[in-house]
Amino acid sequence: MKKIYIDIDGVLLTSRHTQPAPGAVQLIEHVTKHFDCYWLTSYCKGDNRPVLDLLSAYFDKETMNKFESVKATNWRTLKTDAIDLHSDFYWLDDHPMSAEIQLLREHGRLDSLIVVDLKREDELKRIIELLK
Repeated sequence: MKKIYIDIDGVLLTSRHTQPAPGAVQLIEHVTKHFDCYWLTSYCKGDNRPVLDLLSAYFDKETMNKFESVKATNWRTLKTDAIDLHSDFYWLDDHPMSAEIQLLREHGRLDSLIVVDLKREDELKRIIELLK
């Protein structure tokens, strides 16, 4: 099963006036059904409990059950440290660092990065279609 790495701020939650991003519930329903899912966020450093605590303020119990199936990752400086670059994967992030982009490019995996821009209308709907 293809892996997917998921950031939170700017992907599932809006960066300004924090709230669920439009389409976040549909996105998480889709990815937890079709992918091997991993958190790739500063909220998760080897333990997904801080992620679940954060998200519980914004999402209902049914969605939280789906979030619980997402696995933790651990990384220090670059998020790409947590990505299995030899696997088949996607990475959803709103603001990857230039060093991370360069590393993906060097490994021929830049096409696995999907940059999310919640300022675009129906952005997460577009992402779901890309993932199909």
